[in-house]
This record gives sequence, structure tokens and C-alpha cells, in this order.
Amino acid sequence: MPTTPMGEFLRHRRDAVRPAEAGLPDRGDRRVAGLRREEVAQLAGVSVDYYVRLEQGRERNPSPQVVDALAAALRLGDDARAHLFRLAGLAPRIRRVFTPEHVDPALEQLMRAWPAHPAMIYGRAYDILAANPLGEALFGGFPYSRNLVEMVFHDPRARAFYADWPAVAAGTVAGFRMHLGNAPDDPRIGEVLRGLLDSSAEFVELWARHDVRGKTLEVKKLHHADVGALTLRVQTFDVRGADGQELVVYQAEPGSASADALTLLGMLATARP
Repeated sequence: MPTTPMGEFLRHRRDAVRPAEAGLPDRGDRRVAGLRREEVAQLAGVSVDYYVRLEQGRERNPSPQVVDALAAALRLGDDARAHLFRLAGLAPRIRRVFTPEHVDPALEQLMRAWPAHPAMIYGRAYDILAANPLGEALFGGFPYSRNLVEMVFHDPRARAFYADWPAVAAGTVAGFRMHLGNAPDDPRIGEVLRGLLDSSAEFVELWARHDVRGKTLEVKKLHHADVGALTLRVQTFDVRGADGQELVVYQAEPGSASADALTLLGMLATARP
């Protein structure tokens, strides 16, 4: 049945919530793994008919109060909640002209002043717009693609490089969906999305979950072909004045084996042409 992006998102997020998570009895005779439509309606305080019309796309203008109640009923995090408000047309839409992205030279200079910390700048479509020398060395110079999503799903070395590839893949897709929600008309995001939907069954499966989640402080376990295992903290910052760009910085615990490995990696990168 025809629906809207909001209706599709509601249906998939409803499927992802287990009854016990919403404080409902989880009996063995349920035909769906997630919540029923009537249960979401009850939790959100709306009629079943109204909620069904939202999912089916026959109702397109819910109030902020209804969207807020639905977000609570579906146990959405902050990023997914903001995404639902955008889909409902309740977030400001700014008309933008998308031009090729550029990195502020002063920011590139700052990244190069961090010889012990790999750092890079992501664009709106997760293109690697810039990286300092240690960032280039950490990712081997990005030989397959300078787009993070394409690298995760298509670079044959990615599954060995990321010790927990399934979690990295899921997080990458969730972040990419958030970028799409922030800039749905960006032609580069659309180009990357179409390419992955046409070429990666694993991307398609994760995309169908409708997870939405931005990057936060996290720990990544990596395995570099030259220096071995690395455990690095990853911090992500929005770049002021460059809409959609993110500064990502990797850091090893001082005095750790990972810190020694990063030092060795920097020496190897300097010694190479």
C-alpha cells in the first residue's frame, strides 16, 4: 500500500520495539515480533484509526504533540526523534544550494599539528574531504574509495580492519540516514545511496531497519596490516560554518600498546615516499 517516508519509518521502528521494552506483556501467540499498531496508538494516546492513517500515508500532518508522543511510544533516541520530526514536516526546512564541499585551510593546518592523533573531515555524504598524515596512514591512504560508506561495504580489507565490522556497518548506515534526513536534496548523498542500494545486499538489509543515530564518543578496535591491533577512542565534532561536515579524531590511551603502535605507524608513514 502506498505510504510516505514518515509512514514507512513508523512501521519499521514499530517492528523494532519488543513489547517488554514498552512495558507490555509478551505472550507467545503474537504474530509480529514488534508492537502492533493498536499498541503504539494506545501508548501514544491516539486512536488506532488515526495511527493507521499515519502509517499508510493518508494522514500527513500530525501535531508536534502527537509526534512527540509517538517518539516516546517507539522509544526513539534523540537523533531518531529529530528525524521523525523532520519527516513530519515539523523541523525547519532551509532551502540550500549544494556546491562541492571544501575544508577550511586553517582546519587542515590544525589537524596536521596533531602528529599523534589520526584525524579527518567527513562531508555530508561521508566523503573523506581531508585527513592528516596519520589519518591517511591509519586507513592505508583510502585505496578503494574516499567515501566511508563505500569503504565499509566494498573495500575487501574492511572486515579485517574493523574488528567488529557488523557494529561498524550498522552505525555507519544509521549515521548516513541521519545525514540524508538533514539534507534530503543533496545530490551527492543521493548518488552514494543509490550506488549502495544497487551493489550491496548487506547495506540494503541494514537500510531497511530505518535506524537513525549520529556519531558519539566511542571506542573502535582496529587491526592495521602494518602495526597490528589498535584500540582507539573516537570523538566527532560538528564543523562550525561548514554545514554537514564533521571532524573525527582518534586517540590511543597514553602509554598503551595502541599508542606505541600509532607512533610506529607515524614513523612508517614518514619513511615511505
